[in-house]
Amino acid sequence: MNSFELNKILGAILGTCLITLALNIAAGAIFAPEKPAKPGYAIAVTAQGEGDKTAAKAPEEPMEAMMASASVEKGQATAKQCQACHTFEKGGPNRVGPNLWGIVGRPRASEAGFNYSAAMKAKGGTWTFGELYAFLANPRGYIPGTAMTFAGLSRGQQRADVIDYLHTLADNPEPLPKAAAATPAPAAKPAEAPKAAAPAPAK
Repeated sequence: MNSFELNKILGAILGTCLITLALNIAAGAIFAPEKPAKPGYAIAVTAQGEGDKTAAKAPEEPMEAMMASASVEKGQATAKQCQACHTFEKGGPNRVGPNLWGIVGRPRASEAGFNYSAAMKAKGGTWTFGELYAFLANPRGYIPGTAMTFAGLSRGQQRADVIDYLHTLADNPEPLPKAAAATPAPAAKPAEAPKAAAPAPAK
């Protein structure tokens, strides 16, 4: 093979490479993807309208109304989960938590021999029905810093049942709170009949 034929072959190979390179550059310029301003993927979020929102949780009935339908038996069953930390009988020992006999109406942090947290001592006051109802819903939220680790009872009726049971643990149980009676609307006065016109005098 002479040098002329070799140059032709090399020239053909070089030309093919140049054409391929040119096509690659042209294709990259035409089909180059647009770079986003921010790296990552855009996630479309549909704004919720007022009608699409989940219905708000219905407000609970007042504590007094729930106490009126509370069950001592259900409250005693629910209170069994507290037996690991509390005793319920009169004169029972303190455990992780204080004995709960006579808790309703008792001054807070007053059970003899129990070492209460500083937060509980500072709260003061008395364990009324309302105080127990609020505390049992969220102990750490109601008294921040309390040593009680119980998460609370989210259902109002369940709290009312437990309090109904606790209020029986006394020699003289406190009277249960009563729901406020609805005031009847005043009766509408009957419309007065129009007065008859006096007869004209005879002339």
